[in-house]
Amino acid sequence: MHSAAATKKAQSKPLNSPAEVIGASLVGTTVEFYDFYVYATAAVLVFPKLFFPVGNPVASQLASFGVFGAAMIARPVGAIFYGHMGDKRGRKATLVACLMTMGIATFLVGLLPTFKQIGLWAALLLLILRLTQGFALGGEWSGAALVATENAPANKRALYGTFPQLGAPLGFIIANGLFLIINFALPHPTSSTMQSEAFLSWGWRIPFLFSSVMVIIGLYVRSKLAESETFKQAEAKGTIVKIPLFDTLRHHLKAVVLGTFAMLATYVLFYLTTTFTLSYGTHPSNVTPSGLGISYTDFVLMQIIGVVFFGLFTILSGPLADSMGRRKLLLWVTAIIIVFGLMFPIFLDNKANNSFNGAMIEAFLIIGFTLMGFTFGPMGALLPEMFPTNVRYTGSAIAYNVSSILGAALAPIIATALWAAAGGSTWMVGVYLAVASALTFISLIMTKETKDIDFTGDIGATKAK
Repeated sequence: MHSAAATKKAQSKPLNSPAEVIGASLVGTTVEFYDFYVYATAAVLVFPKLFFPVGNPVASQLASFGVFGAAMIARPVGAIFYGHMGDKRGRKATLVACLMTMGIATFLVGLLPTFKQIGLWAALLLLILRLTQGFALGGEWSGAALVATENAPANKRALYGTFPQLGAPLGFIIANGLFLIINFALPHPTSSTMQSEAFLSWGWRIPFLFSSVMVIIGLYVRSKLAESETFKQAEAKGTIVKIPLFDTLRHHLKAVVLGTFAMLATYVLFYLTTTFTLSYGTHPSNVTPSGLGISYTDFVLMQIIGVVFFGLFTILSGPLADSMGRRKLLLWVTAIIIVFGLMFPIFLDNKANNSFNGAMIEAFLIIGFTLMGFTFGPMGALLPEMFPTNVRYTGSAIAYNVSSILGAALAPIIATALWAAAGGSTWMVGVYLAVASALTFISLIMTKETKDIDFTGDIGATKAK
C-alpha cells in the first residue's frame, strides 16, 4: 500500500518545479533578447559609422537597419528548423542549441573588423552573423514559451507564459545599461554624453563579448530542466509526426495565419518605441529630416524608464488574461494601440520648448511600453494554445517569426522612410502603427478563445497504424 501510494505521488509530482520553469524560460530569453538588443543599439550608434559609411547619414542608417531587419528574414527559417527539432526530439535539447547558436554569433560580432579595415567584407560578415542571430531567435521564443506553459497549472498558463516574455524588457535594460556604463567610462573630451573615439574604436565591442558570460549562465540553468510531461505523453501515445512543418501547414494553416497577424501590432509597436524612436530622438533637430536632438545617454535613460513599465505590465497581463481570457484582453489593448498610433504627432513632433519635448517623449515611451506589456504578455500563452502538442513548437514558432518579417524587420525601415517623407513629422509613422494594429484587431476577432484548452488532452491526432 505504502509503495503504491508513494509511486502515485511521484507520478503526480511535476517534472519541473515552478522555480526551474521560471529560471529556464526567463534566463534563456533574457540572454537571447540581450544579444538581439545589443545589435539593435549598435545599429543606431555604431554600425552606420563603422560598417556603412556611405556619406549620407540617413542612407547609412537605412543600410544598418536593413541588416538589422535581415535577421527577421532568417527567423522563420530558424522556426522551421528548431520547430522540427522541438516537436521531434523534445524542448530541452532544442533550447540549448538555440542559446549556443545565438551566443556564438553575438560573440563573433564583437571580434569583427570594420569597413575601414576590410571594406565591404565587413558589412558582409556582419550580415552573415546577423542572419545567424535571427536563425537562433527563430527557435528560442517558442521553446521557452512551451517550457513555461506546458509546465503550468491549467488555470495559470497565461501567468506562466509571461515569464519568457519578461526576457524582452530585462534583456533591453541589461544591454542598454551596459552601453551606457561603457559610454560614461569612455567619455568624450568635451562631454560625457557624447561618443568617444575609444567607444567607436573598441568600447562598443564589450557588450557583444560579454554575451559569452550570459550564455554560460543560461546553459547551466537549462541543463537542469526535465522534458515536459505533455511532450512525453505525445511520444508515448504515438502522435509525434514525421515532418511537423507539413502537418502544421496541412491541418493548422488558419491558426498560423491568425497567430501571425495577432502578433503584428506587438512587433510594430515595440520596434517603433525602441529602435525608431532612438534614431528619431537622437537625430539633430537642425538636420533634415529633423529629429529631437536629445543626447544618446539621456534618451536611453528615458527608454529604460519606459521599459520598467513594460516589464511591470507584462507580469500584470498574465493574471488578467487568465481571468478574462486572452482574446478579450488583447482586443481591448489593440483598440487602444490604434488610438495611440494616431496620437504620435502630439507626443513626438518637435516643440519649441526642449523641456516640454522631453516630458512628452517620456510620456510617449511610458504609454507605449505599458501597452507593449499588455499586448506582449498574453502572447506567451495564446500562440502555444493555438496548436496541439505534436506541432506546438513548429506552429507557434512559425506564427511568431513570420510576424517578425511583417512587423519587426520592416518597422524601423518603413518608419524612417515615412518620417523622412513627412519632412520630420511622425504622423505617417503613427498611421502605420494604427493600420498594423487594425490588422491585428481583425485577426483577434477571427480567433477563438484559448484559455480553456486542455494541454494534456490536446496532444494531436494519433498516427495511422
